[in-house]
Amino acid sequence: MTSVNAKLLYHYVLTNFFNLCLFPLTALLAGKASKLTANDLYHFYSHLQHNLITVILLFAFTAFGLVLYIVTRPKPVYLVDYSCYLPPPHLKVSVSKAMDIFYQIRKADTSRNVACDDPSSLDFLRKIQERSGLGDETYSPQGLINVPPQKTFAASREETEQVIIGALEKLFENTKVNPREIGILVVNSSMFNPTPSLSAMVVNTFKLRSNIKSFSLGGMGCSAGVIAIDLAKDLLHVHKNTYALVVSTENITQGIYAGENRSMMVSNCLFRVGGAAILLSNKLGDRRRSKYKLCHTVRTHTGADDKSFRCVQQGDDEGGKIGVCLSKDITVVAGTALKKNIATLGPLILPLSEKFLFLVTFIAKKLLKDKIKHCYVPDFKLAIDHFCIHAGGRAVIDVLEKSLGLSPIDVEASRSTLHRFGNTSSSSIWYELAYIEAKGRMKKGNRAWQIALGSGFKCNSAVWVALCNVKASANSPWEDCIDRYPVQIDSDSSKSETHVKNGRS
Repeated sequence: MTSVNAKLLYHYVLTNFFNLCLFPLTALLAGKASKLTANDLYHFYSHLQHNLITVILLFAFTAFGLVLYIVTRPKPVYLVDYSCYLPPPHLKVSVSKAMDIFYQIRKADTSRNVACDDPSSLDFLRKIQERSGLGDETYSPQGLINVPPQKTFAASREETEQVIIGALEKLFENTKVNPREIGILVVNSSMFNPTPSLSAMVVNTFKLRSNIKSFSLGGMGCSAGVIAIDLAKDLLHVHKNTYALVVSTENITQGIYAGENRSMMVSNCLFRVGGAAILLSNKLGDRRRSKYKLCHTVRTHTGADDKSFRCVQQGDDEGGKIGVCLSKDITVVAGTALKKNIATLGPLILPLSEKFLFLVTFIAKKLLKDKIKHCYVPDFKLAIDHFCIHAGGRAVIDVLEKSLGLSPIDVEASRSTLHRFGNTSSSSIWYELAYIEAKGRMKKGNRAWQIALGSGFKCNSAVWVALCNVKASANSPWEDCIDRYPVQIDSDSSKSETHVKNGRS
């Protein structure tokens, strides 16, 4: 307790160092000013009159600099509102139902050389599924629930259209924004990218205007949601007084794997249906009704390293079946990418006290290589109030929790999202933000850090600041189940039972 209090005192003193120095300086100046006489003020006025040109030039340069700053500074980007897609109840799948779907997919694959009920493969899938951290209320696409399962192009298109249109309809309903006011559109879907594009589908469905700046991002993995936000931010800095619409989703029908490669089977157990639509604005008038302001986006790409590039890769297995292979190195690669990302983000958000400690230990490590093995890990909780870590799986959340020195409540939103909705890919960070809002924890001035990890390998961050005490939006995906969370999975048990935890709510 003493060490904690000492660190908090150190943080307070160093963070408020300039304010603490300013107080005695202000008192000193006030004391001097109180001793000034009328004669002193007359001499000062006379001095200004004799140096009138200098005063005018200083005033002009100051005014010019102020105008230049106002004109050239980036306009703020506001998050007006967002909507997470909640599939209909009949698409819910329990752990046992998911296993039945896997069995039916294998059974429907008539080109297989192995029996569909091969016990070793099914046992492997069952163990992964039961230990994945997913609960019994995640969602599967209609095409895979059908018997026999439909992995057709039409089924894939139907899934994606239902998710995107469902999320957008709720967003437009909540914000009362006319779709024709949208000036920028960015849609990201890694696995399913038809022609016409998904962004064209949105334009057609909602009759967006003809001069809209539209983009479709494909193949960029689970971190593409932050990439889409970053792209929209840059476009909003160029195109004034407009709205940007970002849609993040993934297609499960297209990505399901029916082969025997166990590295490719893992993704079947993690990914579920989900999507999010986000409305951004650079209009000053939207500040009052917006939930957040975008502070920073930082993107890190480690694809130059072969191990990082290949740790999540789509390809054919030995039997010609297409799937996404997840390497055993993924947690190590994710940790490395995260360190590089926070090396850039840290100086932007950390208080002076943490920057100073990090600099001191970094220099000490360089000078005393044998005695100091690790650099100081900054306490990001001094700068960030809420963490939205991509719900890629229990192992990924565990690694980031340890790397950032977080407590269980800091990763509660991520674990709850994984349990309730599964890995919804690039949209998972929005279900997590919605969870924090539904719990009533997002207060004015709070900062939320969205951390997204994806193939390539990429680690991307977005930091938002709350502009008000944020309440959950209408039709929140958590409104019917928030009271049942958080839950805790028994990691030592092979059963998928959950136990209610006495966490903060």
